[in-house]
Amino acid sequence: MTTSPTVVFGGTGFLGATLVRELVESGRPTRLVARRPVWPSWAEDGDPLEVLEADIRDGHRVAEVLEGAGAVVNTTSLYVPSRRLGFEDIHVTAAAELARQARAAGIDRLVQLSGIGATLDSPSAYVRARAHGETAVLDILPKAIILRPSVLFGRNDAFLSSLAGLTRLPAIPLFGRGRSQLQPVHVVDVARAIVRLTAADRPRRYLFELGGADILSYREALTLVMQHLGRERPLVPLPFAAWHALAFGLGGLPSPPLTRDQVILMQSDNRVSEGVGTFADLGIRPRALRESLPDCLPRG
Repeated sequence: MTTSPTVVFGGTGFLGATLVRELVESGRPTRLVARRPVWPSWAEDGDPLEVLEADIRDGHRVAEVLEGAGAVVNTTSLYVPSRRLGFEDIHVTAAAELARQARAAGIDRLVQLSGIGATLDSPSAYVRARAHGETAVLDILPKAIILRPSVLFGRNDAFLSSLAGLTRLPAIPLFGRGRSQLQPVHVVDVARAIVRLTAADRPRRYLFELGGADILSYREALTLVMQHLGRERPLVPLPFAAWHALAFGLGGLPSPPLTRDQVILMQSDNRVSEGVGTFADLGIRPRALRESLPDCLPRG
């Protein structure tokens, strides 16, 4: 019997691309879907892979790419809004449309990517949109799986790369005193969790939070990166009020290096809550950041 394809929206992003590879290597027929799709460099002739173009906001096209599918994963995200495209457009309206089309196609396995700390009353517009997106999807598909990973790391990531860039400064400014706690999670571990969650015999939980084996303060994460790179820099506490002022000043740039939402996220801990599904429910042992640095961040 032929297995129905798993469709990955946002399949060229950091997590989406990793997930597509994990699915294909597990032998699962897979459809990579993106606005500007690219055939993966690792893919070979004969791999059970389709690469399709679609804008997640286009309900008609979404319906086409879902035809005959057995599961769908929404890894599409927007981190910096513009005048033409806002957080609500992608994380709420488009997510709801995908859920609607999945229901119409008879697909009961949908994984919606969100993030730890997603709450409807957050001061961050980004976080609020994530939370509203969860609600919108569940209103349409009550048994959709909501997946909230902590900050992702891996090769060519944004997290470790940005920390490494900071270590080139003569002194490194901290968010406050750098005490906010993080539980960085390897992108491959999250991808493997999604492979498990989209299987026919998936666990009967519908809310998962995924964090790595290390719980670190921001200061500790920076220190680990400096040690790995053989650099030593003073860490300088900087009040959050100063960070907010800086983000406000940079807000007019087309692609600001710092946003208010990023500052707000750094004011709270980002670690797995109690009473939710975790890697343990999936039989996966997540790797630790400190042990993964040599594979994820080249020296030099």
